[in-house]
Amino acid sequence: MSKRTWRVVRSFAILLVILITLAALEVGSRLFLEGAAIEGTRREVIVTIPQGATLDEIAGILYNQNLIEHPRLFGLAARVVGVDTKLRAGTVKLALGQSLVDLIKSLSTAKAVGVPVTIREGLTGMQVAGILAHDLNVDSTAFLRAFRDSTLLRKLGVSAPSFEGYLFPDTYFFTGGESPEQIIERMVANLRVRLPEDTDQKLSELGLTLNELLALASIVEWECMIPSEAKVISSVYLNRLRRGMLLQADPTVAYALGKGPSRLFLSDLRVDSPYNTYKYQGLPPGAINSPGKRAIEAALHPAQTPYLFFVAQGDGTHAFTTTFGDHLQAKEKLDELRRAPVMEAEAGEQG
Repeated sequence: MSKRTWRVVRSFAILLVILITLAALEVGSRLFLEGAAIEGTRREVIVTIPQGATLDEIAGILYNQNLIEHPRLFGLAARVVGVDTKLRAGTVKLALGQSLVDLIKSLSTAKAVGVPVTIREGLTGMQVAGILAHDLNVDSTAFLRAFRDSTLLRKLGVSAPSFEGYLFPDTYFFTGGESPEQIIERMVANLRVRLPEDTDQKLSELGLTLNELLALASIVEWECMIPSEAKVISSVYLNRLRRGMLLQADPTVAYALGKGPSRLFLSDLRVDSPYNTYKYQGLPPGAINSPGKRAIEAALHPAQTPYLFFVAQGDGTHAFTTTFGDHLQAKEKLDELRRAPVMEAEAGEQG
């Protein structure tokens, strides 16, 4: 190697070392000294991390809020620190200009800010509107208008008459300044990240759309009182669907009547509504409430059974049967249980 060539190689090597050193200093600065560059005084911003968000999704949210400049570096730092699976979901307050290490620590320990609003499993959109009005002073009329807004439904990719079934049950933290549309968008996003990983595969196997899955899950939600029965109840309705039978699901009739889970009378079954599964074939046009994780899992992973009928036994459980004759016998037992208190009361009055 000539002296000239050696000098060029040595100069290149020195330049490479300098660049690597500068890069290391930059990384070290971002990790331990400062985060994203900020102008003026350091201030705090409120950030919402959805339930089930991936590390890359969290990095994207922080980048959009100007909390970090290098999403990949954030992800690497979180993995090195060992908290990549411990970053808290919710609405939190974070300071601009923090080092990545401090920012990651804040995300893993910060308490959610805002007003907690709990949406229980099985609530209808009307009930959710009432809770939001009470807890956040949200205009319930405006919320229900957004709840049925076809433009918002299309924007969020929901093929249903309303967002019934898409407002995932959870405890949310709201600042109080959110619009009805923003609240709905957050709840729908929460549903999508909380769906089981095999949802698309199972929907294909079952021959259902997401909207049909949520409709089925919402029926299971109102029918099931004993957790162990959820998948069996799901199997009954799916078996009836496969045979082309009417679902004859009491909860859908109750929804059509504007009621929650309740005992129905023969006259109730005459209501003319697409939600009346005693009159109309197949699943209803949409869900009848907000099903929780258990009901969704049951609809997605039903038990393998031959059952086509079930009837309550008066203690929260159900008698499951395959033939109509057995179903009538089980129903007669329930009728006897219902008559017993009346007979006892009459006997008491006579005595």
